[in-house]
Amino acid sequence: MSCGKGLFECEQVERARRYHRPLYVAAAGGIALNLGILALLTFSVLGDHVYASTSGWSWWARGLAFSVLVLTLTAVVGWPIAFWAGYVHEHAWSLSTQSAGGWFLDRLKGLTLNLVLGASALLGVVAAARAWPALWPAVVAPAAAAALLVLSFVAPLMLEPLFNRLTPLTDPELSGSLRSLADRAGVPVRRILVADASRRTRKLNAYVSGLGRTRRIVLFDTLVAEASTREAQLVVAHELGHRRARHLAKAMLLSMIGTAAFVIVAWALLGWPALRQSMGSSGPADPRIVPFLLLLGSALSLLASPLGAALSRRWERQADAFSLALTDEPETFESTHRRLALSNLADLNPPQIVYLAWFSHPTPTERITAARRAAHRPSPPGTPVAGA
Repeated sequence: MSCGKGLFECEQVERARRYHRPLYVAAAGGIALNLGILALLTFSVLGDHVYASTSGWSWWARGLAFSVLVLTLTAVVGWPIAFWAGYVHEHAWSLSTQSAGGWFLDRLKGLTLNLVLGASALLGVVAAARAWPALWPAVVAPAAAAALLVLSFVAPLMLEPLFNRLTPLTDPELSGSLRSLADRAGVPVRRILVADASRRTRKLNAYVSGLGRTRRIVLFDTLVAEASTREAQLVVAHELGHRRARHLAKAMLLSMIGTAAFVIVAWALLGWPALRQSMGSSGPADPRIVPFLLLLGSALSLLASPLGAALSRRWERQADAFSLALTDEPETFESTHRRLALSNLADLNPPQIVYLAWFSHPTPTERITAARRAAHRPSPPGTPVAGA
């Protein structure tokens, strides 16, 4: 007996369901907890007490300290759920190779990075509102968008190495075949790197990061060790499809627009006297607005999630079609995506509401079914031809 249009066995579908359903509950609980603690820090005496602990300090020291306290508190409160989902549950399913100490070290690195970048950004909003009371949104919106753009260039060089050791792909045969693939795709590849993902997980993956001179394709060392050359080529062809379609640049542009829109929404809401009074703030120049800004950002991100997920799935389908046309190996496409789905325990039949709200990729069944259909259709004009 089989499930998922005959592509996966019912036991495989059920196993993935048992793995993912608790994670969905944990994710929903984490979101609710994050929104709840930020709401308390924004509108309740809890926030008043935390803010009062910085009384008597200069405005900038108070803004910086309050931002650090709020960011730390919201992160630490969410750690128990994150530890269960990212460590306990992953070990229970034999997917994680990381020690508890390594898990907490990663969390501390992430928190430190968030404190440096987040607290600086929040202090910047307050500083701009103090310097330009009537024009601060016109200053903050483009500045925030520009900061995102700069971060997209420096992150691969400065931030990724904080969490992964990245080394050049040393297998000459595999490296040569991947560069030849990139040449056929018409996509310049500066570097193909390998991340030491095996010290955290047994999952297989690859990704593309950076813009301009910092663009690179990164393969998990688990993928390099376990996948065949054809499977690795298929995965890299997918990432080349993202580059060819400029998905990363488009995503960055949308993020910049979204950041500017967030500033405008925050400005409009902070102009509401009743709202300022409810959080005990005198206005955007008052550091007391810090948890409100974080609450608003989290709420808007949650509301925008279905649109972002739908766009991401569309881009993934485009990259799939590109990889299939470039390699011209439908059997390898199907076997690779089956292997990735089973190795990574992908959800083969997710709840519709979860799929619409959170899924950045089509399900493996969707991807293989689409590839089977495409194999019987002529390629559109301009599609790369395998072996050309």
